[in-house]
Amino acid sequence: MDSGDFSLPTPTAPALGGGPAAPPSAHPGENPFGESPRRATPMRNLRKRIGSALAAIVALGAKFWAAIKGVLLLLPKAKLLTTAGTALVSVVLYSLFWGWTFALGFVVLMFVHEMGHVIQLRREGIKASAPMFIPGFGAVVMMKALPDDALAEARVGLAGPILGTLGAAACLAIAEAANSDMLRALAYVGFLLNLINLVPLVPFDGGRAMAAMAPALWFVGLGAMVALLLLTGNPFLLIFVVLGGMETWRRWQARKTRSIEQAAYYRVSARNRMLVGAVYIGLIVLLSLGMHESQVLVSAGHSFRIA
Repeated sequence: MDSGDFSLPTPTAPALGGGPAAPPSAHPGENPFGESPRRATPMRNLRKRIGSALAAIVALGAKFWAAIKGVLLLLPKAKLLTTAGTALVSVVLYSLFWGWTFALGFVVLMFVHEMGHVIQLRREGIKASAPMFIPGFGAVVMMKALPDDALAEARVGLAGPILGTLGAAACLAIAEAANSDMLRALAYVGFLLNLINLVPLVPFDGGRAMAAMAPALWFVGLGAMVALLLLTGNPFLLIFVVLGGMETWRRWQARKTRSIEQAAYYRVSARNRMLVGAVYIGLIVLLSLGMHESQVLVSAGHSFRIA
């Protein structure tokens, strides 16, 4: 409330000693000391109102900042909740087919694979989102920026299968120690998952490796994916054929411009091309061996290892 200048009527106090009361002033509101009363001026009232309004604005701003600060503090937790929430949904979906223990292990192996990308992206100085699971499709990591060149893109692409291979190998080691066919089967799926990601077609990790090694092999990967689609009739593969075909066409057309930026991006030394190729082929060999060692057949409720 605005507080204007006003005065309450002051009762006349009786004189001490029971004498007669002092006579009231002849002019109400007159100062008994002879001073003229100070009246509120319009400018003074305006200043008070402006001050009250500013105080209200400051109080509202403080409350707004407190709310914003609370949201900012919750952002890291929101990222964690996104990863955990999508992972939980994926576990529930996969458990309908494989049971919750196998589904949980499968999601963990996917998480290990994606963390390989996250770690390498941070080493390259590129901000990346936390892994987010897409039930039925796998998981993704969103990059905040593009790598500096094709070699950096290859390192980021191969980091996922490298860490994923180590995760599947650890699962196989635990399976051998515990003599668990369920864990052996889980390791097999982990090896297979990482091997599929080495298909030389963007958006697969193998396609990113080809950017530094031999971009022309994108067309080989696209042809292999089309052939697999025709042989299996799996409509799920059509998504990768469409996405891979569009990305291959876009990147190849950009390369044909022969611009300075494109030339700089794909300029990779022969030594680095050989290193990328060695890692790529080495992963294929290791993953194939891992699948052979962990393959388990199940018939009539009994499991049989492949010698």
